[in-house]
Amino acid sequence: MEDIAFMPPRAGSVPMTITSSAPIPTQDQTLVLPGHHSWEAFKAIQAVMEQQPGLRITYLDGVIEFMTLGEYHESIRSMIAILLGIYFWQREIEFIPVGSATRESKGESVSFEPDESYYLGEKKAHPDLAIEVNISSGSAKKLEKYQRLGIGEVWMWQDKKFSIYFLNGDHYQIISKSQLLPDLDIALLEECVLMSSALEAMQRFTSQQK
Repeated sequence: MEDIAFMPPRAGSVPMTITSSAPIPTQDQTLVLPGHHSWEAFKAIQAVMEQQPGLRITYLDGVIEFMTLGEYHESIRSMIAILLGIYFWQREIEFIPVGSATRESKGESVSFEPDESYYLGEKKAHPDLAIEVNISSGSAKKLEKYQRLGIGEVWMWQDKKFSIYFLNGDHYQIISKSQLLPDLDIALLEECVLMSSALEAMQRFTSQQK
Protein backbone atom coordinates (compact mmCIF):
# COMPACT_ATOMS: atom_id res chain seq x y z
CA MET A 1 0.00 0.00 0.00
CA GLU A 2 1.41 3.38 -0.97
CA ASP A 3 1.96 6.06 1.64
CA ILE A 4 -0.44 8.99 1.40
CA ALA A 5 1.02 12.40 2.16
CA PHE A 6 -1.08 15.36 3.16
CA MET A 7 0.83 18.53 2.37
CA PRO A 8 -0.27 22.03 3.38
CA PRO A 9 -0.95 24.44 0.49
CA ARG A 10 2.00 26.57 -0.57
CA ALA A 11 1.67 30.20 0.39
CA GLY A 12 0.97 32.45 -2.58
CA SER A 13 1.84 36.03 -3.25
CA VAL A 14 -1.73 37.36 -3.00
CA PRO A 15 -2.15 39.56 0.11
CA MET A 16 -4.76 38.47 2.64
CA THR A 17 -7.80 40.72 2.98
CA ILE A 18 -9.90 40.71 6.12
CA THR A 19 -13.61 41.41 5.63
CA SER A 20 -16.75 41.18 7.73
CA SER A 21 -18.59 38.98 5.22
CA ALA A 22 -19.35 35.33 5.85
CA PRO A 23 -16.88 32.68 4.60
CA ILE A 24 -17.48 31.48 1.05
CA PRO A 25 -18.85 27.92 0.88
CA THR A 26 -16.19 25.49 -0.34
CA GLN A 27 -16.25 21.73 -0.48
CA ASP A 28 -14.52 19.63 2.14
CA GLN A 29 -12.23 17.08 0.53
CA THR A 30 -12.78 13.37 1.17
CA LEU A 31 -10.66 10.34 0.39
CA VAL A 32 -11.58 6.70 0.91
CA LEU A 33 -8.53 4.48 1.38
CA PRO A 34 -8.76 1.54 -1.06
CA GLY A 35 -9.16 -1.94 0.38
CA HIS A 36 -10.50 -3.49 3.57
CA HIS A 37 -8.52 -2.74 6.73
CA SER A 38 -8.38 -4.42 10.11
CA TRP A 39 -8.95 -2.50 13.34
CA GLU A 40 -5.23 -2.83 14.15
CA ALA A 41 -4.23 -1.40 10.77
CA PHE A 42 -6.67 1.47 11.25
CA LYS A 43 -5.27 2.31 14.69
CA ALA A 44 -1.75 2.38 13.27
CA ILE A 45 -2.82 4.74 10.49
CA GLN A 46 -4.80 6.85 12.95
CA ALA A 47 -1.77 7.25 15.21
CA VAL A 48 0.20 8.73 12.31
CA MET A 49 -2.52 10.84 10.72
CA GLU A 50 -3.90 12.41 13.90
CA GLN A 51 -0.87 14.70 13.88
CA GLN A 52 -2.21 16.40 10.75
CA PRO A 53 -4.28 19.49 11.69
CA GLY A 54 -7.65 19.88 9.99
CA LEU A 55 -7.83 16.22 9.04
CA ARG A 56 -10.58 13.84 10.20
CA ILE A 57 -10.45 10.06 9.95
CA THR A 58 -13.42 7.68 10.12
CA TYR A 59 -13.52 3.87 10.32
CA LEU A 60 -16.56 1.69 9.66
CA ASP A 61 -16.47 -2.02 8.92
CA GLY A 62 -12.96 -1.96 7.51
CA VAL A 63 -13.41 1.19 5.42
CA ILE A 64 -11.17 4.16 6.25
CA GLU A 65 -12.16 7.64 5.12
CA PHE A 66 -10.19 10.87 5.43
CA MET A 67 -11.75 14.33 5.27
CA THR A 68 -10.14 17.75 5.35
CA LEU A 69 -12.13 20.55 7.00
CA GLY A 70 -12.37 23.92 5.28
CA GLU A 71 -12.89 27.36 6.80
CA TYR A 72 -16.58 27.46 5.86
CA HIS A 73 -17.18 24.11 7.57
CA GLU A 74 -15.49 25.36 10.72
CA SER A 75 -17.40 28.65 10.65
CA ILE A 76 -20.75 26.83 10.57
CA ARG A 77 -19.66 24.36 13.26
CA SER A 78 -18.45 27.14 15.54
CA MET A 79 -21.62 29.21 15.21
CA ILE A 80 -23.80 26.21 16.01
CA ALA A 81 -21.76 25.61 19.16
CA ILE A 82 -21.90 29.27 20.22
CA LEU A 83 -25.66 29.54 19.76
CA LEU A 84 -26.39 26.26 21.51
CA GLY A 85 -24.23 27.42 24.41
CA ILE A 86 -26.39 30.52 24.65
CA TYR A 87 -29.54 28.38 24.61
CA PHE A 88 -28.28 26.10 27.38
CA TRP A 89 -27.36 29.14 29.47
CA GLN A 90 -30.72 30.85 28.89
CA ARG A 91 -32.66 27.72 29.83
CA GLU A 92 -30.31 26.74 32.66
CA ILE A 93 -29.77 23.33 31.10
CA GLU A 94 -26.83 21.46 32.58
CA PHE A 95 -24.62 20.19 29.77
CA ILE A 96 -21.14 18.87 29.11
CA PRO A 97 -19.73 19.92 25.73
CA VAL A 98 -17.23 17.40 24.35
CA GLY A 99 -16.85 18.77 20.82
CA SER A 100 -15.25 16.41 18.32
CA ALA A 101 -13.86 13.92 20.83
CA THR A 102 -13.37 10.57 19.10
CA ARG A 103 -16.15 8.03 19.61
CA GLU A 104 -15.11 4.48 18.89
CA SER A 105 -15.69 0.81 19.61
CA LYS A 106 -13.57 -2.07 18.35
CA GLY A 107 -16.46 -4.45 18.98
CA GLU A 108 -18.78 -2.35 16.81
CA SER A 109 -16.03 -1.80 14.22
CA VAL A 110 -16.48 1.97 14.26
CA SER A 111 -14.48 5.12 15.00
CA PHE A 112 -15.44 8.70 14.15
CA GLU A 113 -15.47 12.31 15.33
CA PRO A 114 -18.69 14.34 15.43
CA ASP A 115 -18.38 18.03 14.71
CA GLU A 116 -19.98 18.83 18.07
CA SER A 117 -21.36 16.60 20.81
CA TYR A 118 -22.99 17.07 24.20
CA TYR A 119 -23.95 15.19 27.31
CA LEU A 120 -27.17 16.63 28.74
CA GLY A 121 -27.28 16.40 32.51
CA GLU A 122 -24.83 13.72 33.60
CA LYS A 123 -22.01 12.08 31.67
CA LYS A 124 -22.90 8.72 30.13
CA ALA A 125 -21.25 6.06 27.99
CA HIS A 126 -21.72 8.29 24.94
CA PRO A 127 -23.11 11.81 24.32
CA ASP A 128 -26.86 12.40 24.09
CA LEU A 129 -26.55 14.76 21.13
CA ALA A 130 -24.15 14.78 18.19
CA ILE A 131 -23.97 17.28 15.34
CA GLU A 132 -22.42 16.73 11.93
CA VAL A 133 -21.83 19.47 9.37
CA ASN A 134 -21.91 18.29 5.75
CA ILE A 135 -20.69 20.89 3.27
CA SER A 136 -19.91 18.86 0.16
CA SER A 137 -21.97 15.72 0.62
CA GLY A 138 -23.89 13.72 3.16
CA SER A 139 -26.62 11.17 3.53
CA ALA A 140 -28.62 9.29 6.11
CA LYS A 141 -26.13 6.42 5.63
CA LYS A 142 -23.76 8.38 7.84
CA LEU A 143 -26.13 7.65 10.70
CA GLU A 144 -24.91 4.05 10.88
CA LYS A 145 -21.82 5.00 12.88
CA TYR A 146 -23.93 6.90 15.43
CA GLN A 147 -26.49 4.11 15.67
CA ARG A 148 -23.82 1.58 16.63
CA LEU A 149 -22.97 3.59 19.73
CA GLY A 150 -26.58 4.34 20.61
CA ILE A 151 -26.32 8.14 20.39
CA GLY A 152 -29.88 9.30 21.01
CA GLU A 153 -30.11 12.30 18.69
CA VAL A 154 -28.11 13.37 15.65
CA TRP A 155 -28.41 16.71 13.85
CA MET A 156 -27.05 16.86 10.32
CA TRP A 157 -26.46 20.25 8.77
CA GLN A 158 -26.65 20.31 4.97
CA ASP A 159 -28.00 22.72 2.36
CA LYS A 160 -28.26 25.48 4.98
CA LYS A 161 -30.59 23.61 7.30
CA PHE A 162 -30.75 20.84 9.88
CA SER A 163 -32.12 17.34 9.52
CA ILE A 164 -32.85 15.98 13.00
CA TYR A 165 -32.74 12.25 13.66
CA PHE A 166 -34.02 10.55 16.81
CA LEU A 167 -32.96 7.01 17.72
CA ASN A 168 -36.13 4.98 18.04
CA GLY A 169 -35.20 1.46 19.05
CA ASP A 170 -32.50 0.32 16.65
CA HIS A 171 -33.02 2.88 13.90
CA TYR A 172 -33.23 6.63 13.41
CA GLN A 173 -36.36 8.47 12.41
CA ILE A 174 -36.36 12.00 11.08
CA ILE A 175 -38.29 14.47 13.23
CA SER A 176 -39.32 18.10 12.82
CA LYS A 177 -37.96 19.29 16.16
CA SER A 178 -35.55 18.05 18.77
CA GLN A 179 -36.84 15.59 21.34
CA LEU A 180 -33.98 16.51 23.66
CA LEU A 181 -34.52 20.28 23.27
CA PRO A 182 -38.22 20.57 22.34
CA ASP A 183 -38.43 24.32 23.01
CA LEU A 184 -35.52 25.19 20.72
CA ASP A 185 -36.59 27.23 17.67
CA ILE A 186 -34.73 25.31 14.95
CA ALA A 187 -35.70 27.77 12.19
CA LEU A 188 -34.27 30.65 14.21
CA LEU A 189 -31.10 28.67 14.91
CA GLU A 190 -30.66 27.99 11.19
CA GLU A 191 -31.20 31.66 10.34
CA CYS A 192 -28.67 32.85 12.91
CA VAL A 193 -26.03 30.29 11.93
CA LEU A 194 -26.07 31.74 8.40
CA MET A 195 -25.81 35.41 9.39
CA SER A 196 -22.62 37.11 8.22
CA SER A 197 -22.05 38.85 11.56
CA ALA A 198 -21.46 36.55 14.53
CA LEU A 199 -22.25 39.37 16.95
CA GLU A 200 -25.58 40.16 15.27
CA ALA A 201 -26.41 36.44 15.15
CA MET A 202 -25.84 36.11 18.90
CA GLN A 203 -27.90 39.21 19.63
CA ARG A 204 -30.80 38.06 17.44
CA PHE A 205 -30.78 34.54 18.82
CA THR A 206 -30.68 35.80 22.41
CA SER A 207 -33.58 38.22 21.88
CA GLN A 208 -35.80 36.02 19.69
CA GLN A 209 -35.45 32.58 21.30
CA LYS A 210 -38.27 32.47 23.84
